Amino acid sequence: MNRLLRLSRDLPAPPPALTLAYTPIRLPMPGRQPLKLRLTAPVGTGPLPVLILSHGFGPSNAIPSKDGYAPLAQFWAERGLAVIQPTHASARIGGLDPTLPEGPWFWRERVAELRAILDGLDLLERLPGITGRLDRERIALAGHSFGGHTCSLAMGGQVAGQDFLDPRIRAGILLASPGRGGDLLPEQAARLSFLDVDFATIRVPTLVVCGQKDDPGHFTPRGPEWHGDAYHDAPTAQALVTIHDVGHGLGGIAGLDAKETEIEHPDALEATRRMTLAWLGAALGLDPQAWPEALAALARSPAPLATVALKR
Repeated sequence: MNRLLRLSRDLPAPPPALTLAYTPIRLPMPGRQPLKLRLTAPVGTGPLPVLILSHGFGPSNAIPSKDGYAPLAQFWAERGLAVIQPTHASARIGGLDPTLPEGPWFWRERVAELRAILDGLDLLERLPGITGRLDRERIALAGHSFGGHTCSLAMGGQVAGQDFLDPRIRAGILLASPGRGGDLLPEQAARLSFLDVDFATIRVPTLVVCGQKDDPGHFTPRGPEWHGDAYHDAPTAQALVTIHDVGHGLGGIAGLDAKETEIEHPDALEATRRMTLAWLGAALGLDPQAWPEALAALARSPAPLATVALKR
């Protein structure tokens, strides 16, 4: 029992299971260096839903890679998911040369890397303990910050009419993801034109998670609500969860004691982990009651850790 948790203990979550992890997995990519992956999954023999976790473009050297986001990846894997973490092309450690034409963001290459992972599931199933277990019918994405941008494109969001949808994806979570671009980024619209995403073309069930104090002032004069744009624009976005009293790091999802974690808040972190797990359980058909039970538990809390908006 984590003695730092108080309010979040009442949010339902399955008990943790023993996990195994493989790293570094090297996935061949045409015309470039292999894509390095970490795979974490529960020990056992049953089928595993696949969740690809896309890291952000944060200030640390190592956190934005396959080796970051342990608070999220480990939690999800201990509770029944095969979590795959790439070191994206934009990573400072192990990524591509940032002076290349698409650098340093490599936003197109990042989407191609998600597709390569899905194309390479047969390779991953050769690993001991994973053989025959990856469920191709239950594939989800989760992305934090710039990783949310990457996932939103693979889920059907478009940039300048370009479609990046991968039809194998069944659900997606956008964590502190960028909002609308274009004129809403008055000083950076040209340099960051790829942030002008049309969320209205997203075609899979989506959960959007934001921090109540996530001020995007370095991008737009709008406030924290900017990070919720995908919820309002995407017809398949089901819920917007706003985690109270935290900013871009959502209490510590990228790593504890890390630059990405501007406010370390154990209860907010736990609420983020449990609410996202509950939504995934319902979205992937693993536990249809997980999400309504989590919403009910949140509503009963004397001091709720989050506010949830739902589309009916």
